[in-house]
Amino acid sequence: MLNNKKIVVVMPAYNAAPTLQSTYDEIPLDVVDEVILVDDCSSDDTIELARSIGLTHIIRHDTNTGYGGNQKTCYKKAIELGGDVIIMLHPDYQYTPKLITSMASLITEGVFDCVLGSRILGTGALNGGMPVYKFISNRLLTAFQNLVINYKLSEYHTGYRAFSREILQTLPLDENANGFVFDNQMLAQIIYAKFSIGEITCPTRYAAGSSSISFTNSVKYGIGVMKTSILFFLNRHNLITSPIFKNLGSRNKPVNGK
Repeated sequence: MLNNKKIVVVMPAYNAAPTLQSTYDEIPLDVVDEVILVDDCSSDDTIELARSIGLTHIIRHDTNTGYGGNQKTCYKKAIELGGDVIIMLHPDYQYTPKLITSMASLITEGVFDCVLGSRILGTGALNGGMPVYKFISNRLLTAFQNLVINYKLSEYHTGYRAFSREILQTLPLDENANGFVFDNQMLAQIIYAKFSIGEITCPTRYAAGSSSISFTNSVKYGIGVMKTSILFFLNRHNLITSPIFKNLGSRNKPVNGK
């Protein structure tokens, strides 16, 4: 609990056995009430390790649903458990769980509806081992999105995110893709619905056990990001109606003071 709000951490897992213990050991369990692990049909012993750690909320997909499909299960379970603040933490130990308290407090105090752990603020990305081509593509895609969406974030591509319960109950997440672009669609929806977003500096680690998508999937992701931004623009100007943004424009909350 934090400020009388229930804090739930969700971990979308796929072959996370090498890093799960290290990640779990840094979760501030004095603040976090529930930890959910959803295993997307891993071929390693992720499930067995999760049980040995003592996790009580473990869900296994019998078939691989994809990164986005995994998150959909994570968030449905977090809402079912009554989470007020839901934090997505990758179990590959790329992002430090030590920021959970800070991220959650910004939401429980009513400062922001969503908080992102940014690898780009400061010098954490390259110093933490982010491949140069990923850093460059991150910067280019972020610049494109800030221009098209008319918003300003240091990056749209971090996998470390905290959400208010209201966000998860408002967004039509089932309309989003089951692949990697789910993250970007979700963030675009949050902006479209005028929820407020804050960012904090997050160090990152790229190591042998860290998950990473292939170059081909990175290209597909980049195309999906640009498509999402263009759909956002067209919907915002009432030129088309896309299912991922349907009914979100009726919300009247200010966007970071705008």
